[in-house]
Amino acid sequence: MQLDTRAQTLLKALVERYIADGQPVGSRALSKISGLDLSPATIRNIMADLEELGYVASPHTSAGRIPTPRGYRIFVDTLLTVQHLDEHAVDARLRLPAQQPQKMIANAAQMLSSLSQFAGVVLSPRRESVFQQIEFLRLSEKRILLVIVDPRGDVQNRLLLTEADYTPAQLVRSANYINQNYGGLSFDDVRTRLTGELRQLRDDMGSLMQAAVEAGSEAMADQSDDMVISGERNLLSVSDLSSNMSSLRQMFDMFEQKTGLMQLLDVSSKATGVQIFIGGESNLVPMDEMSVVTAPYEVNGKIVGTLGVIGPTRMAYERVIPIVDITAKLLSNALSHP
Repeated sequence: MQLDTRAQTLLKALVERYIADGQPVGSRALSKISGLDLSPATIRNIMADLEELGYVASPHTSAGRIPTPRGYRIFVDTLLTVQHLDEHAVDARLRLPAQQPQKMIANAAQMLSSLSQFAGVVLSPRRESVFQQIEFLRLSEKRILLVIVDPRGDVQNRLLLTEADYTPAQLVRSANYINQNYGGLSFDDVRTRLTGELRQLRDDMGSLMQAAVEAGSEAMADQSDDMVISGERNLLSVSDLSSNMSSLRQMFDMFEQKTGLMQLLDVSSKATGVQIFIGGESNLVPMDEMSVVTAPYEVNGKIVGTLGVIGPTRMAYERVIPIVDITAKLLSNALSHP
């Protein structure tokens, strides 16, 4: 149902007042702050309609009303007036060191937290899971270190526990075989191709290569899921999120497990521009009292990751949205090369 102008104005006034002080808003207060020349009875009727539509709710302890997740949604989608944020002032605070992507990402997370006073999160760029070369180092009997070098020159190490004890010469021969035949491919591609070719190799060498491929796949998966979170402690001072032990436990589980956040940020990387996920409305947000404002960022025109602010549903969206939007653009510029 399309809300008329009066209902939109009252809903906007109610959400803004509730975000500001956290108290249910009554009809008398709305008549003062909305700027509408309406009788208290008319306001009560409109508020009853908004409640019936599911945009506001009445807490049992108060005659006033508070926004519901659905009310927040229509507010951020159609009623919000986003504040102007000085991009140059933000850029000065960012101070991103050139050619140091991980420091740039850490700085961006800290800045999101600092500017919003909530938690900032950045999902690092997903690297292609290809390797340039591997090397096997014999540590002791049946213990081998797998060294993986990606096309950027970054190195990952994985420990392999093997059934057989391989000689240094066997390890060199196996590494050379993989590098010569599969260097520059992903481990998933290598797995597929090896399946058919292993029959031509000796069994013990084949099992070593299979173990290397499995460990390599895990190593590449681990490095593509790096997430930087800054300012979690800020959320402890938000009463909406830390008012009881159950909420606190949910919040710390979210930061410790990261799985839900990873899924949410992954979803938002497939969209363009700022996305707002509101608890109680989006199944991706683990807490009803929490919202996450996200935006994807790019490297040379290609979306590679997502960043955002985690805070209460009762956050000043008009201030947080431009913080997230501008930080995404600045990080994209800093990571891209002309």
